[in-house]
Amino acid sequence: MQNKFRALSLSHKTAPVQIRELIALDDQSIHSILLKLKEFFSLQDALILSTCNRTEVYYSHELELSTEIIKLIGLEKGMMDVVNYIDYFEIFSEDHSAINHLFRVSMGLEAQVVGDIQISNQVKRAYQASADLDMAGPFLHRLMHTVFFTNKRIVQETAFRDGAASLSYASIELIESLTSNTYQPRILLIGVGEIGEDVAKNMVYLPEAKVKITNRTQSKAEAIAAELGFEVVPFENCFEAMQEADVIVSSIHRSEPFITKKMVSQFEIQSYKLLVDLSVPRSIETTVEDVPGVILYNVDNIKSKASEALEKRLASVPQVETIIEETIHEFSSWKKEMMVSPTINKLKQSLEQIRQEELARFLKNSTAEEFAVVDKITKSMMQKVLKVPVVQLKAACKRDEAEEMIEFISDLFDLDRVQEEK
Repeated sequence: MQNKFRALSLSHKTAPVQIRELIALDDQSIHSILLKLKEFFSLQDALILSTCNRTEVYYSHELELSTEIIKLIGLEKGMMDVVNYIDYFEIFSEDHSAINHLFRVSMGLEAQVVGDIQISNQVKRAYQASADLDMAGPFLHRLMHTVFFTNKRIVQETAFRDGAASLSYASIELIESLTSNTYQPRILLIGVGEIGEDVAKNMVYLPEAKVKITNRTQSKAEAIAAELGFEVVPFENCFEAMQEADVIVSSIHRSEPFITKKMVSQFEIQSYKLLVDLSVPRSIETTVEDVPGVILYNVDNIKSKASEALEKRLASVPQVETIIEETIHEFSSWKKEMMVSPTINKLKQSLEQIRQEELARFLKNSTAEEFAVVDKITKSMMQKVLKVPVVQLKAACKRDEAEEMIEFISDLFDLDRVQEEK
């Protein structure tokens, strides 16, 4: 039975955030599960991708192992009832569907924000984790490098990655452009709800910035800060932190504005102070811009920019899908040849073994010249015998009948027995 490339996926399309949080895996858990897959199932190709929006396992095996893998995830997470969550997983049991899904995920077609630039880096890290544990064989190496090449084509040939299409990333782009002349800009993020947390995670794209976060529930701020390496400011010290900051990002839910013109008027502004209001309803009074040096952007300004970028990306989707289709077609041709290669090699070895045995049997007393002539003739005969099955195997690949032809030739020449005897 031939190995097939397979996948299982739990994502924002199949499960609510509460379930995704339960199943999500950190680096240590991924490392542990990969080792168990290697030990229990002798997997040579396996990749685990876990982000805030998805947890996916890709693997090559002759058997469909999705239930066993989900149980391994449950074991790692200490979930005795993990089988109750199986229906949240989408299973890809065939090569083409699993490969197509990997490409769509890696390019950002399956992201919450279409074309999300973060996903390609997350896929690279997942691949590196597999490679570090020798769990990326020739097939996965070739597949992943094809994915990365396709990503470059999409960046170069389409507008799919142009502009910031999410509110949080558009905010980061805005901050980056307006603080480009400031050495190590000081940023204060107020509120780490859903949007605020997303903005915090995107702050990695501002490596020079000094980031502080504050939240009414300090434990949540501390959890995010510990993960991202930021400083936490107690909420009662928020005013002092705002005075020091070059950039204030407010993502806080209140019925009345939290940051007022009166409050901002008390700040000693050296050159500028950028205020970004991501709250709905707004948490910063619009009149703060009357204060010299204050620049205010609200969610509508930023959403407008993100919406334009998203429209361009959506318009590019057909072009992206065409590139993916072309690339998968080329990869499939290589994969089919790779599938028949072991059988061709077994057949060559089997015939060569017979040839060597017969030469040894009948040419014991021959001269060097006689041996050379017979050796040359039998080699030529062997090549001619090999030609037809090799041609038939390659033709079967193109007809998607490789498995049947491999089985037929293996039975005809008893290749499995020959390998066992060796």
